[in-house]
Amino acid sequence: MELSGSFLACAQAVRAADYDRYLSVLFAPREKRDALFALYAFNFEVSKTAEAVSAPTLGLIRLQWWREAIEGIYEGRPRKHEVIAALGATIAAHELPRALFDALIDAREQDLAQTPFATMDELEFYADATSGHLMRLAARILDAGVTLDGAAREYGISYALTGLLRAFPFHAAKGRLMLPLDRVVASGTTPEEIFAGHTHNIRILTDGIAAAALAHFSAASPPRVPRAHLAALLPAALIRPYLKDMQREGFDPYRDPAELSIPRRQIAMLGAILRGRI
Repeated sequence: MELSGSFLACAQAVRAADYDRYLSVLFAPREKRDALFALYAFNFEVSKTAEAVSAPTLGLIRLQWWREAIEGIYEGRPRKHEVIAALGATIAAHELPRALFDALIDAREQDLAQTPFATMDELEFYADATSGHLMRLAARILDAGVTLDGAAREYGISYALTGLLRAFPFHAAKGRLMLPLDRVVASGTTPEEIFAGHTHNIRILTDGIAAAALAHFSAASPPRVPRAHLAALLPAALIRPYLKDMQREGFDPYRDPAELSIPRRQIAMLGAILRGRI
């Protein structure tokens, strides 16, 4: 497959699997979009590991394949794979640091555990290593260098926490708890009750995580960001609307989807672009 075909395949994969980030790319400078699609397609491939395998051991093998694929790119022996082809060209063109990719893949091993986070600190570390690093890499593609690294940490953690709340019913149905055990205990429930779907204190737990997400969102507060760089952070423009939907009276985390219409997402991102900040 020609490189143009690889980039097109990445764009199609992101549009189908990660529409928030797909929309954010459309607000980036045209010449940067292929690179962002390659980055986000890689992220999708790694992030879907837990859902793509039938056992944790197979997930570790899959993540090791991607770890070695990244190593191959940096050592000049890329594997034959459409995402790897596009990502390899992106890494070369923008001199992206390997350490961020390695840390992101390492963090994804937590997805394979039934209850991976004992504390909120552990969850926030994971959120930064996944969502935060992705924003840092996107910022480098957009020529922002390290200037958005601090904002990427706060917005990245906030966006990841919001995403985990949105995915709560899916994870609970699979017998996985991607929320910290210390917060579970403090809310007066247990993992077993959560998996059974009959805990009465679930909103205490989820509202507490939502409050933490909002705190990180507020802590970011970067000054105005050049429009050419802002797309790296743009998924964070959806955090408040998602959380507002999940914190409404009567919302049931087990039953009610936390979803925004495409026009509402477009308007939120456009507003951020016009303001020059999230």
